[in-house]
Amino acid sequence: MSRPLTLLLSAHAHKIWGARTAAAAPSGSLAFVTAEDALAADGPCAADIAFMTREVTGSSSKDRKTPELQGFETVLRKSPHLKWLQIHPAGAERPIYRELRDRGVKVTTASGATAVTVSHSALGAVIALNRRFPLLADAQRRHAWEPRLGERSPRDLKDQCAVIVGMGPIGRNIAGLLKMLGMTAIGVRRTAEPVEPCDRTIAYEQLPSVLPQADWLILCCPASPVTRGIANAAAFAAMPAGSHFINVSRGEVAIEKDVIAALAAGHLAGAYLDVFEREPLDPASPLWDMPNVIVSPHTASHSQGQNEAIFDIFLDNLARWRAGAKLRNDVDDLG
Repeated sequence: MSRPLTLLLSAHAHKIWGARTAAAAPSGSLAFVTAEDALAADGPCAADIAFMTREVTGSSSKDRKTPELQGFETVLRKSPHLKWLQIHPAGAERPIYRELRDRGVKVTTASGATAVTVSHSALGAVIALNRRFPLLADAQRRHAWEPRLGERSPRDLKDQCAVIVGMGPIGRNIAGLLKMLGMTAIGVRRTAEPVEPCDRTIAYEQLPSVLPQADWLILCCPASPVTRGIANAAAFAAMPAGSHFINVSRGEVAIEKDVIAALAAGHLAGAYLDVFEREPLDPASPLWDMPNVIVSPHTASHSQGQNEAIFDIFLDNLARWRAGAKLRNDVDDLG
């Protein structure tokens, strides 16, 4: 009899999902090893597959790793038989993922699990910024009665144009929600192939041609050589005065100093920023104190049901792995 497939995961994940994971596989065909035990043990780890859940990354940012994440990465590196890693985010930008892929390890994301929550965050930001909620909150803190009348009145959202950069599950969900408000949605992706429910779809290199129409520039794309710095001073200058900016993708897709300058000059009327070039955001950043900015600590995707949605993707991929079938959200297939 061949040895059981060994799954690496955190002690917390094993406690929460171990029994349900074991029940999804034939009896005796799956063994578990926790990252904590593997880290404490001498020698290599016997893991064949791994599931990196949210609490492993915890409060880590791209610029600051927690001990839990450092420990898990150490175990991944000392797992010579590792063939597949399932991760919890929709993107796979951490250097460890490239390192593993270079070793031939399959890396799969949880793309789709957060599409609804992130799109709801973006929708909330569109409504909040358009209705001037941040400015109303600022007036409330100052005990100032400042009705938004006349030229200060919000524009109707109907017929405003949103340029949505990134047409994965999040971008498509955002487009659908904004269309329900009567807005026009222009999708931006690798090719100009039409994507429902957008009114029009263009390729990344065509972005400058639609920015003069963009009342809203919404980023929900992965970070890549094509997208890094795509929201910059030239892009903001091409947008109409009084337009808005939303970033729920990755911090490096926007040039932060250019975002700040466009907001300070009043060219951008407001912004919702969930991601930043460096995280946590520097306490000295002027973004904290701009009354027309909503600062979100990389939390647009968070919800109480999110972890279960990610676990469902893992179980689906586990069944595919055992059957030798194509894995869902394989990073190498996503390009």
